[in-house]
Amino acid sequence: MRWTDFRIGPMTEADAEEICSWRYPAPYDRYRWPAWEEMRSQGKEFGDPDIRQRQYASVRDKEQALVGYAQFFPMTGVVRLGLGLRPDCCGIGWGAELMRALVAEASARYPGAEIDLEVESWNKRAIRAYEKAGFVITDSYTRRATHGCVHICCMVYQQKDRPDGRS
Repeated sequence: MRWTDFRIGPMTEADAEEICSWRYPAPYDRYRWPAWEEMRSQGKEFGDPDIRQRQYASVRDKEQALVGYAQFFPMTGVVRLGLGLRPDCCGIGWGAELMRALVAEASARYPGAEIDLEVESWNKRAIRAYEKAGFVITDSYTRRATHGCVHICCMVYQQKDRPDGRS
């Protein structure tokens, strides 16, 4: 799939509920979201309609099937990407192309902002995909996550041109 094949649009409540049902095989199972009812009742992340509308997007394929999601978390001068692919779409070579699509979307939403992301250092598959899309590791640190203390690599998008060829 090419980056232009992904369709990025508003995340609906139905999309959010479906994403909460996704189950990944080990060791990626640590990335699953809590049950939708918990997310919604506690207003966690995309369980909060305002946060969902401002920061989250659904990613669809050409047939309009939900294949992933993205978070565009704004910080001063930076937009931090978060993302996930539907479990059956992982490990089939879509990662770099999805990142190119998300970079184009982040550039459109936040012109001139630096684009970065965080990834756990053990996740070599994701790191390779991000590197293919133009990200480089600029920092590493340990922080607390829901599944314990984790070693994180911060990666920053370094390409001069956007994926669509424009600066």
